[in-house]
Amino acid sequence: MRVNLNVNGEDVTADNVWPGESLLYVLRERLGLPGSKNACEQGECGSCTVYFDGVTACSCMIAAGQAEGREVRTVEGLAEGTGKGGDRTLGVVQEAFVEAGAVQCGFCTPGLLVQTDDLLERTVGAPGDAEIREALAGNLCRCTGYEKIIDAVHLAAGRRAEEAGSGS
Repeated sequence: MRVNLNVNGEDVTADNVWPGESLLYVLRERLGLPGSKNACEQGECGSCTVYFDGVTACSCMIAAGQAEGREVRTVEGLAEGTGKGGDRTLGVVQEAFVEAGAVQCGFCTPGLLVQTDDLLERTVGAPGDAEIREALAGNLCRCTGYEKIIDAVHLAAGRRAEEAGSGS
């Protein structure tokens, strides 16, 4: 079957998709977007988290056919810049994770980045530690003690607030 969807602001088509294929597989293998990671394939670890019509979801749990006509934003879509063929730079959340040392093996990172972006989009003011922990509860990391991840979220929140204050 053929699946038409919008990924990171661009209309795309995936051909020869079999009905039981996951959106995660389509993103990684058919559309060349390897950012979302395949870890548990059960929706438990959060490494494949994407925006699906504006709501975060585990792409391993979405059948490819369900994505027909839908909008998906992946971790690659968090980057800033001109896109297709142009220069892209890391987004605020991505930069904060790198600077805070919240990226270790990197397997959980894409899902954490998307979920953090969502938290900061929904939050008025700076989120507290408890709010951050709640928002990231569906994202498992085996390398860190989560402290640097929480530091990264605070750093990103502060930078977003600065941007909002300066009118950027």
